[in-house]
Amino acid sequence: MTTATGSSTADTASGAVMGLLRSMRPHQWTKNVFVFAALIFAQKFDHLEDIVRATAAFGLFCALSGAVYIINDLADREKDRAHPRKRLRPIASGSVSAAAAQVFAAVLVVGSLCLGFALDTGFGIVASTYFAVNLAYSFYLKRIVILDVMTIAFGFVLRAVAGAEVIHVPISSWLLLCTSLLALFLGFCKRRNELTYLQGDASGHRESLREYSVAFLDQMISVVTASTVIAYALYAMSPEVQEKLHTHYLGVTVPFVLYGIFRCLYVLNMKGEGGSPSRVLLEDKPLLINVGLWMTTCLVLLYFRL
Repeated sequence: MTTATGSSTADTASGAVMGLLRSMRPHQWTKNVFVFAALIFAQKFDHLEDIVRATAAFGLFCALSGAVYIINDLADREKDRAHPRKRLRPIASGSVSAAAAQVFAAVLVVGSLCLGFALDTGFGIVASTYFAVNLAYSFYLKRIVILDVMTIAFGFVLRAVAGAEVIHVPISSWLLLCTSLLALFLGFCKRRNELTYLQGDASGHRESLREYSVAFLDQMISVVTASTVIAYALYAMSPEVQEKLHTHYLGVTVPFVLYGIFRCLYVLNMKGEGGSPSRVLLEDKPLLINVGLWMTTCLVLLYFRL
């Protein structure tokens, strides 16, 4: 009897731990690769110390963003229970108690921010700003049409800025522009997927969705699609950038960006997916291969000075 009880307690504890880890949404950590953008495009990818610092920054952002997801799930747990997919989340389903989630999130926030400041003061300030902005998003900004998506995009920009701060290189205005536009594209695609998936129940799950329509979101997506492609093409073929990066062939990466955006639109419109860009990136093989080819081409051009 004692063995059975002990085994049951261990299983319960193990299930709670796994539930907490799931609540951090590890599949969303791919968003934090933007921390490495400055490392790659500042041509520091062959500096071991900078690689270690950027990797540490990536890990801290994974912990911090995981805490943000837990806080968001705590705030939305009542609405999530009425959602066809979100009701299965550990906090909404009750497999993780609210009290345990609160303690775990607090430990993650305090720990990651303290370590962030220890790693670099500038990085710590940016990480703190990221947390404050996401806290405002979780409790207020996500209810405001358009501003909700712009806040998400700002989170991506802060990741890129944090990556530059931690290796002490100036942040490129081109990097900020391309990052923000790409993030807006992904954000509006996510809203469109939510609207079409939930249909008449959309506003009950997310207040800002009542202010959106599929036609309006398609217009927004069209604007940021064109803007993203043009901005990246101008960046890749800018004489100033070519001189700085010591390569005249960065323009050959433009087709990869075009295909990636077109593939995202295909997945959104033809397959009815796109609600989680991170999951799409990990599960859609053509898109994953395309990102790999783009990255490989960039590394060859930047580090072999072609």
